[in-house]
Amino acid sequence: MTAAVTPEAGTAGAPEGAAPGMTRRQILQAMSGLMAGMFVAILASTVVSNALPRIISDLNGSQSAYTWVVTAELLAMTATVPIWGKLSDLYDKKLLIQLSLSMFVVGSLVAGFSHSVGLLIVSRVVQGIGAGGLTALAQVVMAAIIPPRELGRYSGIFGAVFAVGTVAGPLIGGVLVDTSWLGWRWCFFIGVPFALLAIVLLQLTLKLPTVRRAVKIDYLGAVLIMSGVSALLLWVTLAGNRFDWASWQTAALVTGGVVLLATAVLVESRVQEPIIPLTIFRNRTVALTTVASLLVGVAMFGGTVFLSQYFQISLGKTPTVAGLMSLPMILGLMVSTTVAGQIISSRGKWKGFLIAGGIIMTAGMGLLSTIGADSSFSVLSLYMVVLGVGVGMLMQNLVLAAQNDVPASELGAATSVLSFFRSLGGAIGTSALGAVLGHRVAQEMEKGFGGAADNGGAGHSVPDLSTLPEPARQVVEHAYGVATADVFLIGAPFALLALVAVLFIKEKPLKTQSGMERLAEESAAAAKSAAAPTH
Repeated sequence: MTAAVTPEAGTAGAPEGAAPGMTRRQILQAMSGLMAGMFVAILASTVVSNALPRIISDLNGSQSAYTWVVTAELLAMTATVPIWGKLSDLYDKKLLIQLSLSMFVVGSLVAGFSHSVGLLIVSRVVQGIGAGGLTALAQVVMAAIIPPRELGRYSGIFGAVFAVGTVAGPLIGGVLVDTSWLGWRWCFFIGVPFALLAIVLLQLTLKLPTVRRAVKIDYLGAVLIMSGVSALLLWVTLAGNRFDWASWQTAALVTGGVVLLATAVLVESRVQEPIIPLTIFRNRTVALTTVASLLVGVAMFGGTVFLSQYFQISLGKTPTVAGLMSLPMILGLMVSTTVAGQIISSRGKWKGFLIAGGIIMTAGMGLLSTIGADSSFSVLSLYMVVLGVGVGMLMQNLVLAAQNDVPASELGAATSVLSFFRSLGGAIGTSALGAVLGHRVAQEMEKGFGGAADNGGAGHSVPDLSTLPEPARQVVEHAYGVATADVFLIGAPFALLALVAVLFIKEKPLKTQSGMERLAEESAAAAKSAAAPTH
């Protein structure tokens, strides 16, 4: 199907690489609303990270609940990213981003008023749906108005927003939790005014050419994918804790999950507008960057999501201090993203950064697999900087490589597919490695207590160190230190496999036209071809 493009009148003096009708100043103004929206999503996840141990303890949740509070948002985001991408081909992108922000506000308010783990998880699902819209649409809009060769010049803005949100989030969350007259509920409320500000900024600044084409949303495919993945994640989370690995529950969940996903593949291969277009994987770059994104999601999310818990339980730090302790990784990520983006825009070469990022990320995961309850902050800082630098070089540039190698009409599909599989990897990694952590904690506690006590298994409450006597406290701290190290040890091979995938990506010159300019050319060429007489 050919997309109909109705660009606005060109603006005199528009810089090379700008979208039709947009000057560089207008692009920066449009980015203000996009970055405000991204800041909301980043802040919402990071501000909660240090508060989760306290939240789960206050709501009498289990280690499985801890994992699912994180996984629920990731899973909802994963399932809805491709749907948002499809909707962006049919409806106004600005309206869709504002809608996703509105859903985020609703989810945040429900989370803030939650009085049970169940309601909190439901609210995180709503937040995840909103985050799916932000994740998909922000990158689609950026690709539409900025050519791949120029994207690196704006990565400093991305890096700054990411750094501020990620650095400020844990600190704000820690202060809120440690302030008796505020408490952890304000970790959810605090993002609401920023989301409302983003909605207003987008209304005032974001102006895009109208791009419409007839599409059909594959809701059946979305439901099948989400249901199949959920079944497998439930199995990974609960097996070995609520029921045996070899049991009828395992057989039911695994069989059901596989059948649902197989049916989803069948549906996706036959519908006119699939959620995940299987034909896009014929593009080698898209296929390899998708594999790498999935593996990066497993390694990065699966490992780092439990660092805050490690800081607070194994090292006995307060939520505020735990927030400060995460700064080295964030600074490493910010600096590497910004520097790599500037060099890529200057030289037009990007594969070297993907390879270096894969190597450094694998090394960081390996180093963090050696931590324990007695690790010093200086050693932890070094290891986290290494991991942050690797992730910063790798993650955003995978999207750049894919966007650069597809037709403009497939930018939304390619971007949403990468986001989908990265989020899917994060959900799988968080759930699977969370189960590993819970099982390992239970083993270590059984050793520490001589089998005389049943403490801290994955199906049991996350311990509150302030209520434990010193001998029991030492056992708990050691257990979580050993378990967290094991999580990184298991995550390291996934980072290594991501490096292997990156090695096979073929480097191609970065395009110098924006997505809208490329789409206009492709549409004109298609119209000319259709009008040409056939003999």
